[in-house]
Amino acid sequence: MQTRNPRRSWVQPLCWTAVLLDGFDLVVLGVVLPVLLADGVWGLTAGTGAAVSTVGLVGMMIGGLTIGTVTDVIGRRKTLILSVTIFSVCTLLCAFAPSALVFGALRFLAGLGLGGCLPTAISMVSEASAERGRASSAATLVMTGYHAGAVLTSLLGLLLIPQLGWRAMFVAGALPALVLVPLMIRYLPESAAFERARAEVAAGSGTAAAAAGTVVRTLFQGRLLRATIAFWVSTFLGLVLVYGLNTWLPQIMRQAGYPLGDALGLLLTLNVGAVVGLLVAGRVADRVGVRKSVIGWFLGAAVFLALFSLRLPTLGLYVMVFLAGCFVFSAQVLIYAYTQHVYPPHARATGLGWTTGMGRIGGITGPLLGGWLVAAGIAYPWGFYLFAVIGLLAAVAVAAVAGRGAAPVPTERSEAARPEAGREGAAQAGAGPEAVQA
Repeated sequence: MQTRNPRRSWVQPLCWTAVLLDGFDLVVLGVVLPVLLADGVWGLTAGTGAAVSTVGLVGMMIGGLTIGTVTDVIGRRKTLILSVTIFSVCTLLCAFAPSALVFGALRFLAGLGLGGCLPTAISMVSEASAERGRASSAATLVMTGYHAGAVLTSLLGLLLIPQLGWRAMFVAGALPALVLVPLMIRYLPESAAFERARAEVAAGSGTAAAAAGTVVRTLFQGRLLRATIAFWVSTFLGLVLVYGLNTWLPQIMRQAGYPLGDALGLLLTLNVGAVVGLLVAGRVADRVGVRKSVIGWFLGAAVFLALFSLRLPTLGLYVMVFLAGCFVFSAQVLIYAYTQHVYPPHARATGLGWTTGMGRIGGITGPLLGGWLVAAGIAYPWGFYLFAVIGLLAAVAVAAVAGRGAAPVPTERSEAARPEAGREGAAQAGAGPEAVQA
C-alpha cells in the first residue's frame, strides 16, 4: 500500500509562486519600456523596443517547444527548478545590461526559461491534484499566479521606478528566486505519474535520446495528430485574443469615443475578470468536463467580444470588460488543462509545451492585428466582430478534439492499485493515439 507523499502539499504553492514570477517577468518589460524610451536609454526607439519585446516572445516559443520535451525526459521537478533559475538569473542581469543588444539577448534567454516554466508547472499541479478529481481547477488556479504577477509588476512599477529607477524592477523580479529555488530543491517532489511513465518508456527504448524521440513522435501518431493540430490552432487563436486585448483594448475604446482618462483601469478590470474566470472555469470543468467547458468558454468569449460593438455607458463598458476577461483568459487556460486529459503521461509536458510554444505565434500576431485595426480606423466596431469570429473558430478547433476516450489524468492512488501493470501500462501509454476516439 502506497503512503501519501508528505511533500505533495508543497506542489501547488511552489508552482503557483513560480508562475507568479513568470507573470512578473513577462510583464516587466511593458512597465519599464516607456521609461527607457522617454529617457533615451541606449538610444532606444519604438522600433527597437518592439524588437526586444518580440525577441523575448520568440525565446518563450522556443522554450516551450524544447523544455516541454526535456521535462518528459529528465522530470518535472528538475525542469521547473531549471526554468525558474534561468529566467531569474537573466532578469537580474537585465538590470546591468550595457546596451540594447545585450538587453535583448538577455530577454531572449529569459524567454527560454519562461516558456518552459508554465507547461511544467501545469503538468505538476494537474497530476498532483487528479486524485481528488481537481486536475482542471488546479491548472486554472495555478494560472491565477500569472495575473497576480502582472498586477504586482504594475504596482511595483509605481513604487520603485520614481525612487530607484527602472533597473530596480529587474532586481525586484529576480530576488524572490533566492528563496523559491532552495524551497523547490528541498520540498518539491517529482510526479509519481512521470516516474512510472519514464521507467516504462526507457524500458522500451533504452536511451534518453530514444525516449525523447518517442515522446515527440507520440504527439503525431494516430488520432493524437488531430488533437495536436487542434490544440495548436485553438491556442494560437486564444493568444491572439489575449495579447490583442491586453495591448490595444484601451486605445480601441478611446477610438470609439469613450472618455477614458486612464488605461490602467480597463486593463486592471480585464485581468481581475481573468482571475475570477479562472477560479470559476476550473471548478466547472471538474464537474461537467473540460472539453465542454473550454468550448463553452470560447463561445462565451465570442458573445461578449461581439457585444463590445454596442455603445454602452461607462459602467456598462467596465462590466463588459470584466466579463470578457472572465471568458477570454479562462478559455485559453482550459486548453492547457485539456491537454493533460488527452496526452498520455510520458508525453504530457511535451504536448503542453508544444501547444504553448506554437501558441506564442498568436501572442505575436495579436498585437500586430490590433495595431493594424487601430491604424486603419476600423477597430471599432469591426475589430470586435473579428475578435468574436476568432473566438468562434477557437471553439470549433477544440470541438475537433475527441470527446470520448480521452483518459483522465492518472493519480498516484489509481496507479498504486495496479502493481502488476508494468509492461501493460507501457503498452497503454504507447497506445495513446488510439485512446483518443473520434
